[in-house]
Amino acid sequence: MILTRIKVNEIVQWCLEGVPLPNNLDLSDLLELNRREMMALLTSFSSGGRIDGERLAPVDPHQEVWAAGVTYLRSRQARREESGVGDLYDLVYEAERPELFFKALGWRVAGDGQAIRVRGDSCWNVPEPELVLVVNRLGEIIGYTAGNDVSSRDIEGENPLYLPQAKVYRGSCALGPGIRLCVAGEMADLPIHMTIERAGRVIYDEGTSTAGLKRNLYELVHYLTCELDFPKGVFLMTGTGLVPGGDFTLMVKDLVRIKVGELVLENPVSME
Repeated sequence: MILTRIKVNEIVQWCLEGVPLPNNLDLSDLLELNRREMMALLTSFSSGGRIDGERLAPVDPHQEVWAAGVTYLRSRQARREESGVGDLYDLVYEAERPELFFKALGWRVAGDGQAIRVRGDSCWNVPEPELVLVVNRLGEIIGYTAGNDVSSRDIEGENPLYLPQAKVYRGSCALGPGIRLCVAGEMADLPIHMTIERAGRVIYDEGTSTAGLKRNLYELVHYLTCELDFPKGVFLMTGTGLVPGGDFTLMVKDLVRIKVGELVLENPVSME
């Protein structure tokens, strides 16, 4: 089952397989429940007519999006290439404790078809396609969505303490197009694919799989939630195994298409 957040005539509506949920029910309400209660509630609704509209990011405005870094070998290699202190990322990759950082509040997140941005004070910007876990208030993984952790590599490479500026800015996070409800075991070997088009021509086309994740999904959620409460649930980006080379940077009007499992997230690039 897939949950989507749709806007029709200025009204925002959560839908299950395109069928609207009751108007007074949002994702935060669902993520306050345990997984069994949530699934029972969703399956109790009688089917109705499907609706179509603008697909918004599948996150409520004040929910938090967090991210994990250096969770794939390719990510570690990329961080070493961009930084003068590459051994720091080796330590993070091998450490028991993962790197976790805040990425966005829901109201800042771009949805499918909406624009992502490159920083005006950066000259080396890349998209990072990621499996994004959807976690309820109890720390249970209830599903996933596709995510783009847009990053300014030159800013982080200058000094690792600049990570928040490299990762957290207007237009740096995209999620969508919906939430695939499933158990964590179904995410063990999900294909992840990214293409980038420029002026109608594909300039990047690569794939990987979540099987390359060094960290266990439960482990990442444990470290995020062991000293933080998320009463309305939380989204956790799990890191990237696809990083374009050092000769690539995003440009305005590029089109980034990310596929995670069956979900396809597409975003044009802007500087506005």
